[in-house]
Amino acid sequence: MGRISKLNHYIAVSPIGKYFKLDGSSSSLSREGTKFTTEVRAGIATFITMAYIISVNAAIITDSGGSCKCTSTTNKLCIGDDAYERCLRVIKHDLIISTALISCIATAIMGLFSNLPIALAPGMGLNAYFTYTVVGYHGNGKISYQAALSAVFLEGILFIILSIFGMRQYLARIIPMSIKTATGTGIGLFLTFIGLQKSAGIGLITYDPSTLVTLGGCPQSEIDETGRCLNHHMESATTWLGILGFIIISLLTLYRIKGSILIGIILISVISWFRNTAFTYFPNTIVGDNRYEFFKRVANFHILDNNLAVMNFDFSTGEVWVALLTFLYVDILDTTGTLYTIAKFGGFMDYETGDFEGSTAAFICDAFSISISALFGISPITACIESSVGITEGGRTGITALVISFCFGMSVFFAPIFASIPPWATGPALIVIGSVMSRSIKNINWDYIGDSIPAFLTIALMPLTYNIAYGLIAGIGSYIIINTTVVLVNKLTKGYIQPSKKSFKDDWPIKFLDHDPQHSANLFPIWLIRLCKFLFNRNNHKHDVVNITSPEMRINEVNTDITTV
Repeated sequence: MGRISKLNHYIAVSPIGKYFKLDGSSSSLSREGTKFTTEVRAGIATFITMAYIISVNAAIITDSGGSCKCTSTTNKLCIGDDAYERCLRVIKHDLIISTALISCIATAIMGLFSNLPIALAPGMGLNAYFTYTVVGYHGNGKISYQAALSAVFLEGILFIILSIFGMRQYLARIIPMSIKTATGTGIGLFLTFIGLQKSAGIGLITYDPSTLVTLGGCPQSEIDETGRCLNHHMESATTWLGILGFIIISLLTLYRIKGSILIGIILISVISWFRNTAFTYFPNTIVGDNRYEFFKRVANFHILDNNLAVMNFDFSTGEVWVALLTFLYVDILDTTGTLYTIAKFGGFMDYETGDFEGSTAAFICDAFSISISALFGISPITACIESSVGITEGGRTGITALVISFCFGMSVFFAPIFASIPPWATGPALIVIGSVMSRSIKNINWDYIGDSIPAFLTIALMPLTYNIAYGLIAGIGSYIIINTTVVLVNKLTKGYIQPSKKSFKDDWPIKFLDHDPQHSANLFPIWLIRLCKFLFNRNNHKHDVVNITSPEMRINEVNTDITTV
């Protein structure tokens, strides 16, 4: 037995291994094939893939102006104002630290209490909505930065309440199976779309005023202010370096080399850190010089001075309530869709209950982290689909999440290093993971239009609207309209007019709303079921046996024979 095997065995038989249900532990629900070293590798791979969030999120929220005040009477946006620009640089450094800290705290909470390999970090779609729609560029919107943070804080409180009473899980369980299946493929295409763009990928796709998107890959000097590629398509050295990274990761994955994604990202990043090359991340420009100066600091800690607990609970304007409601429904659909997709991808789903192990804890951890993010001056936290990278590397327990959390914690002190991973190094990983996640498309029910069209809309609109929630809204909305019409026509014609291939239709997703006590038990969280049984069934609970098959209940499940005299 080698040193690594001994270490894995030692951790597995320890209380840590039992708590996280490692393979070989004394837990009756140990997860087959899980090893400590595999979990560590998976956590590092996930962190490296999502490390770009540290700098990208800080850059996006900095565009809101943060707590900086524009005092100019002639230049409302304070573009080019020296004092305002200096304040923004300080704010950006604050936000880099805040992003790393909140991701560290939130992911640790998720790993400890849900035992799932899921990372939490600021949502890339929600931060753009927070900055450019709610607060506005340089604070030019109808809501101040401080008021927007208060809306995020309140959203987290409401989410905690909904999660405790199982309402978020309930909303997820009534989603049709065809939509749930399509969500994985849609998110896979969404990840691929991100990985192909320039902001967080290899730059193979760029903006076009006529067709919206087109083939890019041109040098930075040939890109105008709108992001359009003017000339020299497919001549960008960084694009070709990203393609090389994609090939390396693909081949390593094909031959099942452990840590293939991590190897590809690190290799491309190190190559990109050399200056005076066509593919450097530090070109001889003002932006490149600033990046390099920040990179050379290596270890740096910036005390939060401007965005810690700056909320302003002023709900007197209607725009704040609109923002709050928007955050609510987008987060419900976005986070719920992401969590269930990751759970299915990782093999945590229980198809009898339509739920996954640790779902209640996962939703509460997510909701609690949203309120914490507001305290750090950050837009809402959400479950990151990049967690699928760690699952691909073999991560199956909360240890993966704790490793991710540790890396985020270290990045607080080594922010210059982690913030300097170029997008063309992480983009290839997103493309490979997107292709892996898209394989669920074969399980969609294509034989019945009432299932296939909503599923197709879900898949198509996630990448095309750049938002997971909008794809789910389109899919669920079309499903309700189409299938409700079928029911009405069937009632009005007394079954004379029937749609084509109706016999191929998936089962109605809310069958657990029947009076079957087993289905009713699966609908609510464990604590609420036990409380109701204690309050309303104390006199005859010995005569009523309810078989609860929720995956969360199986931990304490004991097979007993109850007889009455």
